[in-house]
Amino acid sequence: MPYALQNRNVLVTAGSRGLGAVVAQKFAAEGCNVAINYFTSQEAAEKVASDIQEQYEVKAITIQGDANIQSECQSMVQSTIEQLGGLDILVSNAGWTKITTFSNLDAMDEEDWDKCWSANVKGHLWLFKAALPTFKKNPDGGVFLLTSSAAAVSASGSSLPYSVTKAAGLHLVKCLAQTQGNKVRVNAVLPGLLLTEWVRSIAQENATSN
Repeated sequence: MPYALQNRNVLVTAGSRGLGAVVAQKFAAEGCNVAINYFTSQEAAEKVASDIQEQYEVKAITIQGDANIQSECQSMVQSTIEQLGGLDILVSNAGWTKITTFSNLDAMDEEDWDKCWSANVKGHLWLFKAALPTFKKNPDGGVFLLTSSAAAVSASGSSLPYSVTKAAGLHLVKCLAQTQGNKVRVNAVLPGLLLTEWVRSIAQENATSN
């Protein structure tokens, strides 16, 4: 039986701009209520929520939280459930990287590697664990979508640790999909380069410096 999106409750992490904002808008267009997570970009998140409520007859809320911290992941999920009345779909979209020369092993230090691991692997696990009990209780289960990257399956991307940790995140998806029951769909999407606001700003900086 098809999984209808109408009236589903969706949490999108890093949803204040870029891909996350587009994803939130697309779910709203299908009749979903959306919770838009942000870390520091409150104004941008509130604008996304306001635009959604003006265009569609759905509920849109904003939730502040750091998707790298387990306790905040739990709080984000709980806030979504309390304010929207449930949680059916979680789009784990947060991540971290820096633009570097891919072959330069000294371009990212140990702290950078740890930030990549936390954002691109551990944070997804914390969100999944927080949402899992609710997904299991839902009559139709739940959906966990992870934003990965083409860099997860090739030695490429913005930095070496980004590519390595995106590959680890993709394997996490496979492990969760195989071990966490028939009621939970776990999938990843692997986009290539997206011309988001952040990417455009980096390109402009590089053009200016050159």
